[in-house]
Amino acid sequence: MKKYLLLFLLSFSICSFGQPKESQAIDNLFSEWNKPDVPGGAIGIIKNGKLIYSNGYGIGDLEHNIEITPSSVFYIGSISKQFVTFSILLLEEQGKLNLDDRIQKYLPDFPEYDTPLTIRHFIHHTSGVRDYFTLMYLKGKNYLDDTNVDEIYGLIKKQEELNFLSGEKHLYSNSCYFMLAMIVEKVAGQSLKIFAHENIFQPLGMKNTLFYDDNTDLIKNRVFSYNKKNNGEGFNNLIMRFDLVGSGGVYSNIEDLFLWDQNFYNNKLGKGGQEIIERMHEEGLLNNGKSSGYAFALNNGIYKGLKTVGHGGALAGYQAQLIRFPKQKFSVIILANRDDASPTRKSFQITDMFLKENFISDEVENQGKKVNNKQGFVHLKTSDLEKFSGHYWNDEGSYTRKLYVNNDTLRYYRSETNESDLIPISKHEFKMINVGSDVLVKFDKNEQGNYTMFFSVNGGKPIISKEYHPKNYTNEELIDFVGTYYSKELDINYTLKIKNKLLVLYINEIEISPLHSIMVNLFSNEEYGVFHFKTDGYGKVSGFRLNTGRVTNLKFQKK
Repeated sequence: MKKYLLLFLLSFSICSFGQPKESQAIDNLFSEWNKPDVPGGAIGIIKNGKLIYSNGYGIGDLEHNIEITPSSVFYIGSISKQFVTFSILLLEEQGKLNLDDRIQKYLPDFPEYDTPLTIRHFIHHTSGVRDYFTLMYLKGKNYLDDTNVDEIYGLIKKQEELNFLSGEKHLYSNSCYFMLAMIVEKVAGQSLKIFAHENIFQPLGMKNTLFYDDNTDLIKNRVFSYNKKNNGEGFNNLIMRFDLVGSGGVYSNIEDLFLWDQNFYNNKLGKGGQEIIERMHEEGLLNNGKSSGYAFALNNGIYKGLKTVGHGGALAGYQAQLIRFPKQKFSVIILANRDDASPTRKSFQITDMFLKENFISDEVENQGKKVNNKQGFVHLKTSDLEKFSGHYWNDEGSYTRKLYVNNDTLRYYRSETNESDLIPISKHEFKMINVGSDVLVKFDKNEQGNYTMFFSVNGGKPIISKEYHPKNYTNEELIDFVGTYYSKELDINYTLKIKNKLLVLYINEIEISPLHSIMVNLFSNEEYGVFHFKTDGYGKVSGFRLNTGRVTNLKFQKK
């Protein structure tokens, strides 16, 4: 009896005095995960050097009904990139490489383009090298399958062009980090898995963290990933044999990532000291001298006036976020095994609970300028809102957005299941509500009478989209687009046919989905991106260039 009483008192003590007062609100935030038959995730909240709250919600293995705990091991996706850049900086500290070394110094068989490519370009995603995940998708390769390193490297090398000249832009590319892992192996004389273990994970005591480069290896306490079924009832098991490292590849848990987070305040690795930590936070520069907006696999940001440093990750059904508020010595880690987890939004919701008294409401420091953050909403007539209605094209991201007025409210339309209200704060400025971030949308009218839309998140660099007028093709006009198109860089044929008065894409004779006309000679496909068609000297369609996110200007020639 005394034994049970002692256990009860111990449990009471931990629950009453060892948890923050916000613990119930946190549990409520994850109530949808905290069920006996659904996947979920683990969270960790760090304040002043202590893991003040950690918990697991839901099931890590639905087949065996194994619950998630803070010790459960998750795939952390692109958060892995931090360990790649730290490995690179450790090798630089050892005098074994220079960030301005050309890639070909370590990978001599990599093609030479019209512009030099350096390690620094790769770290900051300013190289223009096409993303291998996107290339795999366009080629019809499933990343869940076992994928050979040489096959992926060969696919990257086969690209005849870059997305842009190195240093001109920032565009995220997993290819760069895949190849940085190859460079670490070349310079260190050992695999990234072993180098990171010996120089990062083991010294920090991260006993459950590793780069997973062999899918036949066992990982103790691993959770598996799931996505919701199309009908919304139940989950599919996403069986992943993917074991490429660099772009991702790390498995870890809350307890280990707490140790990694704390090393940013008091570095114990390499030669010690904070110099290497300061390097991690340095953003890359573009050729024009402006910041690329991306550091050493860290994103520096502002949230409600507070400086943030973080990165997210996702693959299969795994979702992850690690965000740090360095001045407040506060961090949130969320690791999930379901594809609808939204860890970034949830991490900010947790932040709101703990740091609300620290938020700067009057003025927010934004890229060196003071901006008023106390703007009230104003009323605009429906006729004034209608001025902004129309279609907007983002050339850099190759996507379209539609704005329309409904019930005296301007609506921002992305898809049938993704719309948001825009509430006016001035005649030409709007706040997007219920999106979990501070989103500002501004409009500027040009000399031709069309609007340009500037879309910025949390005070970041504006995303620019321009108003356009849609083009609707007749069935007779579509006939010229019908045919088979070949890509040498992917070694694959795409076929276009007319079906139900629509131009439809087929790959390997498998019907994919329709192409929807946007403007003259420009079509969009929901799955494969934007098709920019070209014509010959006789006005006949001769090919197209495909833009799809992290791959641009991919050439297809009509047979």
